[in-house]
Amino acid sequence: MKVWDYRGRLEFAPVEEIRAAQTALLREHLAWLMARSPYYKRELGGAGVTPAAVTPETLHTLPFTTKADLGRDPEAFLAVPRREVVDIVLSSGTTGQPTAVMYTENDLRRLSYNEEISFAGCGVTADDTVLLTCTIDRCFIAGLAYYAGARALGAAVVRNGLCSVASHLEVIRRLRPTVLVGVPTFLLKLGEYLRGEGLDPAGLGVKALICIGEPIRDRTLAPLQVGARLEAVWGAPPYSTYASSETISSFCECSARRGGHLHPELAIVEIVAEDGTVLPPGEVGEVVTTPLAIEGMPLLRFKTGDMSFLVDQPCPCGRTSVRLGPILGRKAQMMKVRGTTLYPQAIYAALDDLPGVGEYYVSVAGDFALADEVTVHVAVTDAGCTAAAIGEKLQARLRVQPRVAIEPLEEVRRRVYPSDSRKPVRFVDERRSP
Repeated sequence: MKVWDYRGRLEFAPVEEIRAAQTALLREHLAWLMARSPYYKRELGGAGVTPAAVTPETLHTLPFTTKADLGRDPEAFLAVPRREVVDIVLSSGTTGQPTAVMYTENDLRRLSYNEEISFAGCGVTADDTVLLTCTIDRCFIAGLAYYAGARALGAAVVRNGLCSVASHLEVIRRLRPTVLVGVPTFLLKLGEYLRGEGLDPAGLGVKALICIGEPIRDRTLAPLQVGARLEAVWGAPPYSTYASSETISSFCECSARRGGHLHPELAIVEIVAEDGTVLPPGEVGEVVTTPLAIEGMPLLRFKTGDMSFLVDQPCPCGRTSVRLGPILGRKAQMMKVRGTTLYPQAIYAALDDLPGVGEYYVSVAGDFALADEVTVHVAVTDAGCTAAAIGEKLQARLRVQPRVAIEPLEEVRRRVYPSDSRKPVRFVDERRSP
């Protein structure tokens, strides 16, 4: 049985049925990687690991895999002959050099299935026209995944990609897409541009905004300012989704919009503390994913570097699988300011709530732990929005007051949108390595 034969039914099953299915899939996964992956043959071969004895409850006894492990020698993780590799992508390299990830034909089928049931969960059907505002080229997997998933549902797809807002305006005017996929800040910018051109985004028939790359909810699952503004501008619900190239797995919200649903036939997710201890639902830690049913580069307990939490309360949609909360920050981007732990995302959320703040980025410097020096670089749209006023608002929200520097818009935009990056760069880490 292939994982796509579940057709999305497993996430509605009783918890006991989910556990039984995951146990069987996990054992198959371990047997595959221990038999075929040079890296795991070396790491697990002499450790006495018996795949048939492992369960989701004992998974925590097995070692982690890090992005550094993968980056040192990607070929060592390849579990199939090179001739079976049909697609090679580069991970985004948020905190380091991009890593090559290789997929087989079945891995791409799995990728398509993952997005098919994710999109279906937020109401996308064969009657929809989906506009992709993200790239499908440049060794980037996300655009390909969204394209394949929407096509699997029977929807029409418009691959306009990373184009100007003017280009998207013409596509929207002519083709009237009903679903938009893109980075939330860009979709907001697009909506405001349409308004400036005399079009009301809320009257264009868009029924859903699938948001990638940036969170739209806070720790309580309430909308961040960008999420609330998106819904107000477009008159359509925004849905959050989270994924990683290495695990070929994504977590997308359903119609209830209360966290991204785990597709239990595709992955097992843990949240771990700094010391590697598995944390219970509700507690914040690093997201660790064991993707199931991958042929090309199977991974075990992959540490994503992203910080979040699990939600295990029943979902109004009827799914019984656990959900992943919003990404609260990158582990490598954690800052200590006068003893207070701070993530860039908390600063972004506070700035998004401030009228008069346009583009921005955050830089951090420091020579030793607990003494990070944070500077918020801001371009303002209102001369009355001063550095002092912004600093006071940030202190009220964050409990610490970073330095605020008002800078020209073009200078800030140059730093945020460098020509060699596929994503906005809002965090600049200038700290010395320990």
